[in-house]
Amino acid sequence: ALKGIIADELKNERGVVRALLGVQAGWERLNTARADRVVVPSRYSASVAHAAYGVPAERLVVIPEPIDLAEWRRRFAAAARTGRPAPTVLSVARMYPRKRLQDLLHAAVILRERIPAARVRIVGEGPESARLRALHTTLGLGETVTFLGDISRQALAVEYVGADCFCLPTVQEGFGLVFAEAMAAGLAVVACRAAAVPEIVEDRRTGLLVNRESPEELAMALETLLTNPGLRATLGAAGAARVAAFDLEPIARRFVETAVA
Repeated sequence: ALKGIIADELKNERGVVRALLGVQAGWERLNTARADRVVVPSRYSASVAHAAYGVPAERLVVIPEPIDLAEWRRRFAAAARTGRPAPTVLSVARMYPRKRLQDLLHAAVILRERIPAARVRIVGEGPESARLRALHTTLGLGETVTFLGDISRQALAVEYVGADCFCLPTVQEGFGLVFAEAMAAGLAVVACRAAAVPEIVEDRRTGLLVNRESPEELAMALETLLTNPGLRATLGAAGAARVAAFDLEPIARRFVETAVA
């Protein structure tokens, strides 16, 4: 099973990370060539595995990544549901270039002009951490954007419960489990029409999709959600229903059925 296609991930990386991923992609190609079946988490990943590694379509099986909804519901229930006084956008990501968090920072500058009280909270660390914090300073974002670093799963549940919407402008995802987590929390999502994201986040049904690498469109979508609680609630409820398709038990059954077929 492939969580993501490494040959696809490395396109957006640079330096040592790109070189290391290149080596890993070579091994991944060899492993897929030896396998009777190759399980991938999305139709997008299937197309990339076929194009990058030459895996025949008949050997590819699409099974989404699972989310343990029972665990997350317990964590959400245990989290304080007091909400935040300011309109709050949450983002969760390992800080790689492909996540395009710089676009969210630039969008925050625009959003602050339209909704001065708006706040963006970013969870995660990674190779881009220093660069993103430097950009935060350069843009003068101050308390508008808060970097939370790596936090526990229970602390993350508190962040999900306290947010008004979720945003991650990633341009490369084999699936995008954080979108499923956000939807499980009942959050409307803002994301990009890129990679596997539209397979998880349905535009104008569970969230709002915008063009990739467009801070202006991100800001506009975030403004739309933050100023329309009814729309947020509708999209969030649809997302909470949608994420049931990715629950651990049905996904596990599909893996077993594939293994014994």
